[in-house]
Amino acid sequence: MSATDAVTLSRIAVYPVKSLDPVFVERAELVENGGLSGDRAFAIFDEDGNYVNGKRERATHRIRSHVALDEETVRLSAPEMDDYDGPVADADDWLAEYFGYPVELRRETAGGFPDDTTASGPTVISTQTLEAVASWYDGIDVDEMRRRLRPNLELDAPEPFWEENLFDTRDTRVQWSLGSASFVGVNPCQRCIVPTRNPETGEPTSEFKETFMKKRAETMPPWSGGDWFDHYFRLMVNTRVPESSWGETLAVGDEVSVGEIRSV
Repeated sequence: MSATDAVTLSRIAVYPVKSLDPVFVERAELVENGGLSGDRAFAIFDEDGNYVNGKRERATHRIRSHVALDEETVRLSAPEMDDYDGPVADADDWLAEYFGYPVELRRETAGGFPDDTTASGPTVISTQTLEAVASWYDGIDVDEMRRRLRPNLELDAPEPFWEENLFDTRDTRVQWSLGSASFVGVNPCQRCIVPTRNPETGEPTSEFKETFMKKRAETMPPWSGGDWFDHYFRLMVNTRVPESSWGETLAVGDEVSVGEIRSV
């Protein structure tokens, strides 16, 4: 990348209810633990205290959600269900009826319910990567790939996989910034079963993982790879946010600056 190739933040997505649909915003505050304000603030649990999410419950994919972040209200719809329209915190009964077993919505405002509690900052990918990966499949466009991979921060970059400049090896971390906020790039996200399914229906896409791993190996850029890639079903950057940047606000258009690589 040349000095004139600015990399900027082009999209911010928060997922108010873990595993349900995103809300796209122009600005987002970094809260305690480094997550985005409102991101995964709610999660669905079963009676045993386990997540009810796309990984464990394929029916989750068929729920459509529209959350009003300021009011913390939600409109939920699903096949063969009357819509729910009300407070997010009161949607337990609707969700239990849909899933067919008791569930509970819990709220966590201090950083939400991230998948990776060690690298609990926003996940990062570029639009160019989403476009490239979508091109590996017939019938999957960039919007669908975005919904399959579920990133928080989307960058406008010079080329696909540019964001993999933001992590290094298992023994090092990349210091970088977005606007006035500091980040630590940790690792390429190890993907679960969710991206292999149609985000609307939950139906599996034939040979999605096999195609992904084959093409990932073929297109690995020279600045990436390394000892994180014990397998090739990895994409998107996991991050941490130093406590000094909690309270900073990210905005679409903010520029990325890559800093030092430091040993762990």
